[in-house]
Amino acid sequence: MNYRHLTPSMSLLLAFEAAARHESYTRAAAELSLTQSAVSRQVQALEQQLGLTLFRREGRQVQLTDVGRLYQRELSEALGRIRSATLQALAYQSGVGTLRLATLPTFGSKWLLPRLHDFYRAHPGMLVHIHSRIEAINFEACEIDAAIGVASHDLPGLICHRLHAEELVVILPPQGAAEGPWGPLQVSGQVLLNVANNPHAWGEWFSHHGLAHRSMRLGPSFELTSHLIQAVRAGIGIGLVPRVLVQEELANGELHSAGEPFASQRSYYLIYPPRNEALPSLRAFRSWLLEQI
Repeated sequence: MNYRHLTPSMSLLLAFEAAARHESYTRAAAELSLTQSAVSRQVQALEQQLGLTLFRREGRQVQLTDVGRLYQRELSEALGRIRSATLQALAYQSGVGTLRLATLPTFGSKWLLPRLHDFYRAHPGMLVHIHSRIEAINFEACEIDAAIGVASHDLPGLICHRLHAEELVVILPPQGAAEGPWGPLQVSGQVLLNVANNPHAWGEWFSHHGLAHRSMRLGPSFELTSHLIQAVRAGIGIGLVPRVLVQEELANGELHSAGEPFASQRSYYLIYPPRNEALPSLRAFRSWLLEQI
């Protein structure tokens, strides 16, 4: 077997990987700053070199074949390792480490950013670029090194460091506290606001207090926890949120809590693909974050 035959040029591989990820020559061309016909020619050249049919073409549409999908999965992981190796070399040469970190928006603004100056003080040559993400991260499809998110278990294929259990607390507007301490029955009769990425939170709370789920009065759902907190302040309803995100508001009286916090079935995690484990910037940030927690 000719090993050159098994090692296509990088230009062919990049064209195929982009076209496969988008299943579109047009979007791949825009990403690579090429023409659509150039991407098409490079993919065809790759197919001829390998002797494989990687795409089915139906009019102007392209769709991966089964072998094309297998090739894309392996190739995306290999290209990710190449990019990671390049970033490590550049960081070593420049003396500046860069970490591209995705985090939940409210966790980032309420917990991470107020503490990040301590990280920079300890690591003056490092840079952390913050990207807000609510959905799960596909590390193969985006240039993110690591993420902080919530999950109920370790995620397969990723390195997961459990930071702490998510503790949820019922929050009320200040005027609600004037009515005296709220028990579970009084809470259960209110309009209950929730966050879209944790739709079962109130169900867990009702089960925790032995209350019938049919009595729930679910109100509006919010994509961001910060928006839910504002809605509670405005008197739209009451919320159930991670305590770590409202500690400041509870301490200064902007919000009040009802009852004791309880542990949900989720935890906060630092997650990243195994290929990024040796990134100097990630190792430094991981050590700092685990010390903070």
